[in-house]
Amino acid sequence: MSKELAKTYDPKGLEDKIYQKWLDNKYFHAEVNRDKKPFTIVMPPPNVTGQLHMGHALDETMQDILIRFKRMQGYEALWQPGTDHAAIATEVKVIEKLKSQGIDKNEIGREEFLKHAWEWKEEYGGKIINQLKKLGASADWDRERFTMDEGCSEAVQEVFIKLYEKGYIYKGSRIINWCPVCQTSISDAEVEHEDQDGFFWHINYPIVGEEGRFVEIATTRPETLLGDTAVAVNPEDDRYKDLIGKMLKLPLTDREIPVVADEYVDKEFGTGCVKITPAHDPNDFEVGKRHSLPEITIMNDDATINELGGKYAGMDRYEARKAMVKDLEEQGLLVKVVPHAHSVGTHDRCHTTVEPMIKPQWFVRMKEMGEAAIQTLEDKSLQFVPDRFDKIYMHWLENIRDWCISRQLWWGHRIPAYYCDKCGEVAVAREMPKVCPKCGCEHLTQDEDTLDTWFSSALWPFSTLGWPKKTEEMEYFYPTDVLVTGYDIIFFWVIRMVFSGLEQTGKTPFHHVLIHGLVRDSQGRKMSKSLGNGIDPLEVIDKYGADALRLTLMTGNAPGNDMRFYWERVEASRNFANKVWNASRFIMMNLEKAEVPAEIDISTLTSADKWILSKVNTLAAEVTENLDKYELGIAVQKVYDFIWEEFCDWYIEMVKPRLYNDEDNTKAAALWTLKTVLGNALKLLHPYMPFITEEIFCTLHPEEESIMIASWPVEKQEWSFKEDERAVEIIKEAVRSIRNVRTDMNVPPSKKAKVFVVSEEEEIRQVFENGKVFFATLGYASEVTIQADKAGIADDAVSAVTSKAVIYMPFAELVDIEKEIERLNKEAERLNKELARVNGMLKNERFLSKAPESKVAEEKAKLEKYTNMMEQVKERLAQLGR
Repeated sequence: MSKELAKTYDPKGLEDKIYQKWLDNKYFHAEVNRDKKPFTIVMPPPNVTGQLHMGHALDETMQDILIRFKRMQGYEALWQPGTDHAAIATEVKVIEKLKSQGIDKNEIGREEFLKHAWEWKEEYGGKIINQLKKLGASADWDRERFTMDEGCSEAVQEVFIKLYEKGYIYKGSRIINWCPVCQTSISDAEVEHEDQDGFFWHINYPIVGEEGRFVEIATTRPETLLGDTAVAVNPEDDRYKDLIGKMLKLPLTDREIPVVADEYVDKEFGTGCVKITPAHDPNDFEVGKRHSLPEITIMNDDATINELGGKYAGMDRYEARKAMVKDLEEQGLLVKVVPHAHSVGTHDRCHTTVEPMIKPQWFVRMKEMGEAAIQTLEDKSLQFVPDRFDKIYMHWLENIRDWCISRQLWWGHRIPAYYCDKCGEVAVAREMPKVCPKCGCEHLTQDEDTLDTWFSSALWPFSTLGWPKKTEEMEYFYPTDVLVTGYDIIFFWVIRMVFSGLEQTGKTPFHHVLIHGLVRDSQGRKMSKSLGNGIDPLEVIDKYGADALRLTLMTGNAPGNDMRFYWERVEASRNFANKVWNASRFIMMNLEKAEVPAEIDISTLTSADKWILSKVNTLAAEVTENLDKYELGIAVQKVYDFIWEEFCDWYIEMVKPRLYNDEDNTKAAALWTLKTVLGNALKLLHPYMPFITEEIFCTLHPEEESIMIASWPVEKQEWSFKEDERAVEIIKEAVRSIRNVRTDMNVPPSKKAKVFVVSEEEEIRQVFENGKVFFATLGYASEVTIQADKAGIADDAVSAVTSKAVIYMPFAELVDIEKEIERLNKEAERLNKELARVNGMLKNERFLSKAPESKVAEEKAKLEKYTNMMEQVKERLAQLGR
């Protein structure tokens, strides 16, 4: 073997070099290949504003494991990468950057602003992609896409026009979520509800014409009183039946509003009277529609009170709240203020409290497409892993409202709608019409708004494959196989991809959705900037290597469950990498010493060889099954345990005597087995730890190009040796028993002793006879004698009982009797002092009456422990005195 492994494993220089080799050889690239079965994953496109965080690292590692596994299995495996323009997030970043240069977005205008946005994208857009490469992501970078590239933009326009023509997209004034900071509408999915401490302000509304009579309402938002157009009561509420149809004087205004009856009002909640503000509350909006109430918007886009607010005009909403409450109090209309914790909607990006407002916006009608998406779960064409996430998906779809898709932003896909400057006619078209289709006017203006980011990313599984064109890629790679994503974007993204895929292609965009949890810190807290507990994956990679990070993220990982990140785990993963490296290096150094046959006659293998071969054979079948079921954490634990325990701690130790003995005629069989098992173990580990496995495998097999394109191990019938497995397990049990006895007696491994194996069963004696060479090594035996009875074994021999045999070791050979007696006498002396102290305390009435219960219990436990230890010491001294 010409190439050697370095003395120590250093991932730093190695990983970049290996990744470049993979890129140069285009191993990640997938083509339409009718001779192979396709396997496709689309990468959830990270934002161009993005910086790699632990959530990304987990998400991408899981996808990379699956794609590497399928590639080795012989599939034409495509991992389709790309980035998202991330409308609001990017626009905010560009505005901040311009502000720092003294430039105002509105002063430079749309076209100039978009030039800056594209420059920003070019500068930062590739950053997260380069970070993903550091992680070892084997995505097809030749096919990298961007949600605003030409092809994806064409797909967005096509879908908008098709849905509009079908009547699924419409423009209307509806109540929407408005972010006063980002100055745009946001969808329900972008609103986070958080519990906040607030108040109920109880206010009296005077009844017109009935001096001294009031209706008492309770509200958490007194500032919206200016937009009230009614007060509602339940028609079945006897307290207020006589008020229905009467007029109330709206406080702080010169307006009168009616009392209406509506079943929306809960008789038991609050006062049973509800102020109705149709322009500033989604439920009130519906009540307003039922009763034909006027809709009065009383806020500007920045959440200040508008010109309808009289003396409060220009005030911020919370400033106005204070002023209005003060005025209500002075007028004697404030009844009381009651503390009240309630759920408040905030924008998930900037965490500003969202203001419900009526605005003309573009909507997608969701009823029919939502029902189609529900059907995919019922007919099993879509499956969540784990299936408990079905509930979130179904709950969202069963309660879905029409989707507000317009955003008051400049960065994004501009809505392809054009308005006639003369008659106001709306035309939705692929490009601006030359004349108005209604009046013939030549002056038209495009809608200022852009589309919600999720409108374009909903098309990602097929827009990236060339749709709406009929491409070969689309025909071959779609639908995709599995989507890997976090549970936090099921309704943002997963649902939208499902109904968009069904509507546009007639197919579910993926068969499985593999859900992972969040990566939390060691205390179980969510990683966040505010807590300062985020851990940069690049820092981990720099310190320990990408393989160690990947293994850490997958150890103990179960679909859908959150996991905790511990630095100690990363160190354990690095230690595992070192173990694999050192074991491989040891094997290769020995391979140099003899001719290793390419093929082996199975009959020349020893029982130990067959045992490990049979073990790795079963491992291949189990790991394949686990990966097919997306049990990535279980699969890697099996590979880890096999390599560390069975292969390194047992088999390599078993074969050492054969490797060091030039006369041993089974040396070639041992070397062939070492090389074969190591090769297969590396392949099974490769999807998880791609770099170290590549370096070792290509050194072990210089004739192979890369482990990436090597064939995945499959279970072979001829490698199944159940009898040999059973035999070696019997010997392993005996070795463990010997080691336990020696540990109990403080016998160092360097001290060898004669070992007798006694069993009445001929078959068991034969097992030990066949494994005598390695049993002696592992059992620290100077000599091994196997017999049917106890004849010739001294009475003082120490015994270790196993399920199949009894192991005896002459006592004098194990222990220097004089030294052991001296040590035990010292131990007895120490224990006597401890027992005297504990007994003294437990007989002391003052201690028993004054000490806490836990302290008394602790001392009683010590008494029991020291008593047991003393009995053992006495028993050992008695043995030695024989």
